[in-house]
Amino acid sequence: MSITPEIMKSRSFRFALSTLRVIDKLNGSVANDIMGRQVMRSATSVGANYRSACKAKSTADFINNLKIVEEEADESVYWLELIKEFNSVQSEEFEALLRESKELDRIFSKSAITAKNNNKIK
Repeated sequence: MSITPEIMKSRSFRFALSTLRVIDKLNGSVANDIMGRQVMRSATSVGANYRSACKAKSTADFINNLKIVEEEADESVYWLELIKEFNSVQSEEFEALLRESKELDRIFSKSAITAKNNNKIK
């Protein structure tokens, strides 16, 4: 089964929603507030920018938007790893979120490479 844009829109939306819910449960330290805001921004940006990429006016616009998605997905992985380490998080819910963030990062990274390579062929 191939991964369609609709599937990726849905996954990125669920990823953002899950991130918001998980981060909202962290204790209220200054560090968690800062890291939480950062990961909330990057996680919600993944889906928002992917939707924008899907409406791109040109191939170059699509590739540029997809590169932003890739950067935001990678940033989300970073913040989630930092939060996990800082808080010594051991919950399955957090682990599932971290796995999804890494998978989305890999998917969007490969998609950006593929789109760039396909654009060179033309």
